Amino acid sequence: MTQPARAVLWDMDGTLLDSADYHWLAWREVLAAEGFELTRERFAESFGRRNDATLRAYFGEAFPLSDIERIGAIKEARYRELVRTRGVEPSPGVSRWLARLKADGWRQALASSASLLNVEAVLEALNISGFFNALVSAEDVQTGKPDPEVFLVAANRLSVPPARCVVIEDAPAGVEAARLAGMRTIGVQSSHVSLQSDVVVRTLDELPEEAFNVLVTPQ
Repeated sequence: MTQPARAVLWDMDGTLLDSADYHWLAWREVLAAEGFELTRERFAESFGRRNDATLRAYFGEAFPLSDIERIGAIKEARYRELVRTRGVEPSPGVSRWLARLKADGWRQALASSASLLNVEAVLEALNISGFFNALVSAEDVQTGKPDPEVFLVAANRLSVPPARCVVIEDAPAGVEAARLAGMRTIGVQSSHVSLQSDVVVRTLDELPEEAFNVLVTPQ
């Protein structure tokens, strides 16, 4: 008898890799050119959100869409340049769990607030594209986290019901999005200490061997 499908939905920034420094450098540089001095604390508060939400948090709700698109494009191009020229490494435990989950028959998707160009740049740099059955990026959704849309789209593309999905996240907004989607969660404390997840670890190396099977049973 065929077992019902199960899926793991991975966030990217802060989960697959620690990209915060590259995002910080890119945002600080592009906003300085706009006459806005970004502090590390202010950056940390907005990290993981879509660019429109980030820039309106900085400049106000009336900030023009044309400026959001212009500044966002410059920032993301700078981020990708940093990824390609300085290189990136997967976060601890990521490579092992990607391989194990694939071997154990879990379907896997990347569900990120990042643009598709950023997603592709990171996957190429990490050489992990082959582990994912689906990709969901900012272009695929209308509303960013904590809205559950990104995870619901990913589950739909994998043909797996939300109740049989586990989300790996590092940000409170992402954990909340997964909860609203009706999914179980594993929180990685890479950039936020307090995460209301079903399981919380500092790195994926700390995950118990049966962590995923406990959250979503094979049957």
